Amino acid sequence: MGKTLIPMGKMSRREGVALSASTSVLKVMQKRPYIPGVHGKAGMRPAKVSVFGTQLREKQKAKRLYGIMERQFRNYFTKATGMEGNTGENLGRLLESRLDNVVYRLGFAKTRPQARQMVSHCMFLVNGTKVNIPSYTVKVNDTIEIRTNKKDKKVFGDLEERLKTHRTAGWLHRDDLVGKVVSLPMGDDLKEAYDPKLIIEFYSMR
Repeated sequence: MGKTLIPMGKMSRREGVALSASTSVLKVMQKRPYIPGVHGKAGMRPAKVSVFGTQLREKQKAKRLYGIMERQFRNYFTKATGMEGNTGENLGRLLESRLDNVVYRLGFAKTRPQARQMVSHCMFLVNGTKVNIPSYTVKVNDTIEIRTNKKDKKVFGDLEERLKTHRTAGWLHRDDLVGKVVSLPMGDDLKEAYDPKLIIEFYSMR
């Protein structure tokens, strides 16, 4: 699967929201809270955005927030439409249940991109088994933990200190360095910086 080479700070400026909690991205958004390009600083966003344009921006925002390419994102939408219940909530639940996102939500990684890389490098166990697929879907009662022989890696150097102030998502539970999926993400757990209704409208019209 390919990956975008556009800097996260630039993508965040384009979408008008920080797509990562990293210090560098937050600084960029604070210093240059306008779209990139020659007209950005003047605040010259398009005076009128079409319905299609608005829907497209929401889709792009969600894709970039979770670091997903178009084909995979569309597959999530297709799967969400085939599930019982609200399609928007189903889509959000599928995205939140990705292993890389869960690693991020548990506080084991500072950002989703970092979590994705850490999972790819086989740093975690799911139910005691090595998993190196960032898109792996976790289920209720699954446990996620750092592999014993990876705990001394530099990337975990400040983990203990960070976890003291980390707020774990309500549908997850963490006991020391072991996380557990205690329920499916619901309601407020699914509130993110994008509007799933507009994403559904975008794909439904194509």
